Amino acid sequence: MMEHHVWIFLSMGILLGAARLLGELTKQMGLTSLLGEIGAGILLGPTVLGALQPEVFSSLFPSSGEGADVLKALTAVSIAMFLLVSGMEVDLSTVWRQGRRALIVSATGVVLPFAVGVAALFPLFLGMGTVDNPLVFPLFWGTALSISALPVIARVLMELNLFRTDMGMIVMPAAVVQDVLGWCVFAVVLSMMGINQTFSIGETIAYTLAFSAFAVVVLRRVFDRVIPWISAHWDSPGAIIGIGVSVALIAAAFTEWIGIHGLFGAFFVGIALGDSRHLNERTRFAFHQFISYFFAPLFFASIGLQVDFGRHFDIVLVLTVLGIATFGKLAGSLVGCHLAGISRRDAVAIGFAMNARGAMEIILGLVALQYGILSEKPFVALVVMALFTSLASGPIIKRVLRLKRLPILTDFMSGRTFLRFDEPTMPRAEIIRRMVEAIGTTPRTRIDVDAVARLVLEREELMHTGIGDGIAIPHARIPGVDKPRIAIGITRDGVDFDAPDGKPARIVILLLTPVEDTNLPLEIFAEIARTFSSDDTRLKVFQAMNFTELKAVVKHAAGAARRQKVLKWPL
Repeated sequence: MMEHHVWIFLSMGILLGAARLLGELTKQMGLTSLLGEIGAGILLGPTVLGALQPEVFSSLFPSSGEGADVLKALTAVSIAMFLLVSGMEVDLSTVWRQGRRALIVSATGVVLPFAVGVAALFPLFLGMGTVDNPLVFPLFWGTALSISALPVIARVLMELNLFRTDMGMIVMPAAVVQDVLGWCVFAVVLSMMGINQTFSIGETIAYTLAFSAFAVVVLRRVFDRVIPWISAHWDSPGAIIGIGVSVALIAAAFTEWIGIHGLFGAFFVGIALGDSRHLNERTRFAFHQFISYFFAPLFFASIGLQVDFGRHFDIVLVLTVLGIATFGKLAGSLVGCHLAGISRRDAVAIGFAMNARGAMEIILGLVALQYGILSEKPFVALVVMALFTSLASGPIIKRVLRLKRLPILTDFMSGRTFLRFDEPTMPRAEIIRRMVEAIGTTPRTRIDVDAVARLVLEREELMHTGIGDGIAIPHARIPGVDKPRIAIGITRDGVDFDAPDGKPARIVILLLTPVEDTNLPLEIFAEIARTFSSDDTRLKVFQAMNFTELKAVVKHAAGAARRQKVLKWPL
């Protein structure tokens, strides 16, 4: 027994560590962490490790026995937890507030992809599963092509600064309706398979509708009463997370008992919890962190353990599923936007936003694989389609709408351009010169240090750059600079940059930008103001002893500023 436990702990540790490592690497590359987490499972699964070292693979991840049971249990719980936080992103009231246009786009975005899925993919995949009921296949493929990935869509719109625009206020309600309808249809599909035969199909559907109404109406009000009491008497947000997870698992057990998957119960508990007006942003963010850094990586990495992606990858099948899925979503969105009076360019952007499938599609496919609705080849095609549409959504929307990427401060920094000035009463000119010299030492940067320092000081004489709260942003537009360069200097005693509040600057941010781009400096100034807006951030920056510590503080502060726009939709 002890030996089995050793292997269980070891395999889970390796799987989680690899998933987090590759997930962070793909995020650093500007891609979704989902890609790295699934990639970790592929590397550790039958595709790579199983092919190179089959004995090691079978020892770490056995297909039967106690270790396999533990992995299955963790996968089931992880799915439920991921659907819990996905449900928390749902705000049904936005659908009614947006009225006719959002409802039209929602309806066509479900009906047309559903019809395309049934007509095109059902004949193609007929006979590739093990389920006897012939209605299961068309209903599954219709659902698979109708559903979107609400968290992915929200993140893409946030990154493109579209979340609070008219387009965002159409896309988000439409995605909500499509996701809720999709999971309801999938619940019916699972009940038709007769896996849990405690109740008839009619009884299961009745219980499902009753549970949905109970969660949205009753449970939401219960959370509204319970959360303030917990916040007043217990350690919040930890206690709220514990209660929310507990209710989600109980609901998952109930929906599993009535004949549909446990993920359905967790999803609707998430809707009820996330819609509570007393759930603050701190608690909501803690929920996301708790799920995203433990349960989600384990689940997505486990996908790669279940299928040999190399042996079951069929390029023709992948392209067919990708083409039909994209066509269905674009057609549905274009028709709906036309009926709602939305311009063609915005309609195309909305179509590609709705086409992001992400984790929701993968979860749908995995459950279908486990229950025999799918075989390995169409499952692999579904996973690849989900990943590709999620990766392509943002860049395509950006190109269609001709948007510019929002500046990220850490892109313009390096370890060489972080300086600490511990000398007392250092002159302003000397600080600026040293910071210019630091920028001049970065790769592919050729500047005349004396000339650039003089330009910055001349600009400083025209208009002082102290902005208050101990921050100054000296800057200049420099010929020959290919992209913005930022140096950050920490001064021990502070330097007078003539700030409006009279405070000396203890954090000096030197910004050099190309002469040709007149808008980018303004965007960077706005990003600096958002990032350094809190006293806590400024204190942590001042205390940073090296570039790694500084970068961590800046990234966290910038992310927190942007999360305020995405974690809860506007009222």
